[in-house]
Formats: sequence, C-alpha cells, structure tokens
Amino acid sequence: MAILLSLLKEVRPRQWVKNLSLFAALIFSGLLFHEGYFIRVFQAAVIFTILSSVTYIFNDLLDIKADRNHPYKKNRPIASGELPIPVAIFVLVAGVIVGLAWAYSLNYYLFISGLVYLLIQVAYTKYLKNVAIVDVIVIAIGYLLRVYAGALTISAHMDVWFLMTVIAASLFLAVGKRRGEMTLLLGKYTEKETRATLKRYTEQLLDIYTGMFATATWITYALFTFNQPKIVPDGRALKLVSLLPRTLVSEKWMMITIPFVVYGIMRYLQIIYEGNEGESPERIILSDKPLIATAVTWSVMVVGILYYLG
Repeated sequence: MAILLSLLKEVRPRQWVKNLSLFAALIFSGLLFHEGYFIRVFQAAVIFTILSSVTYIFNDLLDIKADRNHPYKKNRPIASGELPIPVAIFVLVAGVIVGLAWAYSLNYYLFISGLVYLLIQVAYTKYLKNVAIVDVIVIAIGYLLRVYAGALTISAHMDVWFLMTVIAASLFLAVGKRRGEMTLLLGKYTEKETRATLKRYTEQLLDIYTGMFATATWITYALFTFNQPKIVPDGRALKLVSLLPRTLVSEKWMMITIPFVVYGIMRYLQIIYEGNEGESPERIILSDKPLIATAVTWSVMVVGILYYLG
C-alpha cells in the first residue's frame, strides 16, 4: 500500500487536469452530444493521462542525483527512496506500452500524437528544458498537442482563431510558469539550486513575455467568439430568444463570455505576482476559488450558448 501511495504521488495527479484540454475540440466543434464521441475523447484523455504520468517517472529517474541534493525535490518518491527504482521502471515501461497500444486501437492519429508527445517530453527532459525560450515553446506544445489529439480522435474541424487562442494561451501558461518559478525560487533558494534555464531569463524579460501572451490570449479568443456561426433560434431550450426585440438579439452570443476570460487571465496574473504560485498552473486551477468559479461559469455559458442558443 505504501508503494502504491508513493506511485500515486509520483505521477502527480494534479497535473492530470491538463488533459481536460482534449475535450476542447469536441465542445467547440458542436459534437459534444453526438453519440459515441464523448466516450472516444474520454478514452483519449485517459490515454494522455497515462502517457503524461510516465514522463514524470522518466524525468525523476533521470534527475535522481540532482533531486536528492535539492531542498524540495529530494522529497519526491523516487529521490527519497519511497518508490523503489525497479518498480518505477516497470510502471514506466508498462505505461508506455499500454498507452500507445490503447491509442493505436482507438485512432491511428491519436497514436501518432501520443508518440510525438512522448518523444518531445524525452527531448525536453534530457536537453531542451535547459535552452531558454525553447523550453517555454516546448511546454506550450504540450498543451497544443493535447488539443490536437482530442480533435484527431473524432476528426473534428478546428476554427483557425480557436487554434490561435490555444497557441496564445499555451504560451501564456508556459511563460507564467517560468515567471512564477523565478519569483518563488529566487526568494527561497540559492542561485546554484535554481533551475538552470532561469539564469538565462531576467524578471523584466519574463514580464514582457507574460504581458505579450496574456494580451494575445484574450484578443484571439475575442476574435474567435466574434467569428462564431450565426445564431438562429430553432426551438431548443432558449426558444424565448426568438421573442426578443431586435435591439436585444445578437448573432454573437459567445462574445458575452469574453469578460470571464479576461478576468481569468487577470486573476492568474495576480496569483503569479502576489501569490507566488505560478510555477504550478494546475495547482492554481484546483485551489483558487475565484478562478474555479470563473472557469465553471464560463464552461456552463459556452455549452449553453453553443448547444442551446445556436
């Protein structure tokens, strides 16, 4: 039981929230309630959960010596000895085989996405994480690959502005992660203990990057909502829309979700600069109540607008 608990801790369950991005194409393509599609994407999300989990094991096995000398990472299951190395290796190999085999049985292109994801993560762990700018781009590619994997699973079309939004948001989260790491690590640890790539950045440079991609995220999302198809009430849940005067009727209902995205970005920035937690985006998403409330409200509004107003 102790080994199982250590294994669960090792695969970082908080990180699994990233795999919800596989559902993005399903929702925004209008296929959420098509028979069988949700189950297929759900399976794809589980597959990416398995694949992403084994990359953490690989990372900690590769960095075991360095982690044991780190004031925080020394408590990780592999570095601390809680999780035996043979068990970690077995789970790593089994996870790769099961994840890729399951992906291949579900969709060939999902298999390719999973394989590319693993190769990129290996390259990131061994080399790319120490290359400034490239490290941020690789983190962003991880988010983008998940979105594409969800779309490829059901052969869904993705609007160009939707893709631009995903790219901008991915870069924003990746840069925000580095900015949060710098704020936290420089305040607690010595220069020797700080992530090597952070030495290539300055606070001012990361501030510029963060502001640039924060702005790009909400602007591309605004353009995406503006280009949504015309809303034609057809007798579904919100049939009363057809009774409203023309003054109050809009063909761009998705645009009313923009303020929630803007608030979410501003709240995330506030946490990065004041809460010193930006090094872990998933921790913020799962622990900050205002951000959780905003995300839930935005999600309900998006589904309601796309599937009951359109």
